[in-house]
Amino acid sequence: MRDTLVLNASFEPLSTVTLNRAVVLVLQDKAVVEQAHPELRMRGAAVDIPAPRVIRLCRYVRVPFRRQAPWSRRGVLVRDRHRCAYCGRRATTVDHVVPRSKGGQDTWLNTVASCAEDNHRKANRTPEQAGMPLLREPFEPTPADAMLLALGTEEFDALPEWLVSAAA
Repeated sequence: MRDTLVLNASFEPLSTVTLNRAVVLVLQDKAVVEQAHPELRMRGAAVDIPAPRVIRLCRYVRVPFRRQAPWSRRGVLVRDRHRCAYCGRRATTVDHVVPRSKGGQDTWLNTVASCAEDNHRKANRTPEQAGMPLLREPFEPTPADAMLLALGTEEFDALPEWLVSAAA
């Protein structure tokens, strides 16, 4: 699981990596720990460091400009925090607001997380036709937002306030 956020030397979110990869980057002096898990430590024969939650690269990495986050089913579920857009229960599927058979596309603004029951009940209709209003409108996350949301609710809530407010 990718549970460590990697920041560029300029403090911009770059990606998420596994805990093991983050420790390797710190031990190779390619990154420094900006925030650590409060109780977790990584111990070895000659090493004892806090388990990193957020690391910052020591050298700036030039990244091509990305205007939008790539769409994916997993991304939609993460964006909506695995909550059904129709009833608020746990979502396991992705529903197209305008069905694909009626010209709907796989885009951030046309897809929402949905529980299987509501997805089946809505079927091949729009929310208005099915009488199922959306609890919240779909939105297109920025690449930084998508990355931070991918960390998960517990991890996202534990991030420094300056990082969360900068990406929001």
